[in-house]
Amino acid sequence: MTTAPEGAGWYVDDRCTNCDVARQLAPGLISEVGGRSEILRQPHSEAEERRLHAAAFACHTRSIRHSSHRLDPALDPFPMRLDDTVSLCGHNSPHTAAANSYLLQRPSGNLMMVDTPRWSEDLAARYETLGSITDVLLTHRDHAAHGRRYADRFGARLWIHEGDLDAAPDADRILRGTHTVEIADGVLAHPFPGHTRGSVLYVADERYCFSGDSFYWSRSTDDIEVAENVTWYSIEELAASLARTADRLHFEWLLPGHGSRKRLPAAEMAERVRTLTGRTRALRPRPVDFTAMRW
Repeated sequence: MTTAPEGAGWYVDDRCTNCDVARQLAPGLISEVGGRSEILRQPHSEAEERRLHAAAFACHTRSIRHSSHRLDPALDPFPMRLDDTVSLCGHNSPHTAAANSYLLQRPSGNLMMVDTPRWSEDLAARYETLGSITDVLLTHRDHAAHGRRYADRFGARLWIHEGDLDAAPDADRILRGTHTVEIADGVLAHPFPGHTRGSVLYVADERYCFSGDSFYWSRSTDDIEVAENVTWYSIEELAASLARTADRLHFEWLLPGHGSRKRLPAAEMAERVRTLTGRTRALRPRPVDFTAMRW
């Protein structure tokens, strides 16, 4: 692990896997340099100090560090509210490929967890302060590692698609086929094979799209993209999923497992998804290459 020079302040140690989580939370302070995250400059304000703490508490390898002091637990911002309905869980897990996870508030006051953070009893208790969690929704196999444990802790139902069932064989609710299903009032599950055989999009209230790894917002292209270079199952099936579903997807917030979050008017999101559908149809299989991600 990299040892920071005395007085260096904030730095990124050599466990960094270039997952992009820290850069999402501290733009302008952390950037990609040479295939990994690096601190661009030290914070100049309390607000910037808090952004670096958010990045540090989310980082799955705990690589965002300070040379002279430990992280201040009082500056842990998670769960971080994105609006009145959705919170970012933070505390990303090395067992879910550093994926982001979310809490979705329902009108009843109950919550759903979409994918999972690292497992911790303290974190579970913290998330429950927002309300009773009734369901844990897994978008696909890569993000399933802690699903059963959180579901059991909350007394919640665990959801996964049959295509990825071997990653959560004791799931309580199994989605099947490719037909859209309303799994709760206002919450639709769209089976979306492509990234994996059992990938699923969850769309709530025609406002929030939890896309897992099926597509994401890219800062480098300033658009919605598919991870064509990290498609484990079939890019052709992903194109078919988009073609089948695009006209029925209505949302303002794009909330992926990897890549940036974005909010746009629903009509603009719909047009971008339609354009993405055409671009994806032209793609062909390629070897998995994490270094080619367009964050």
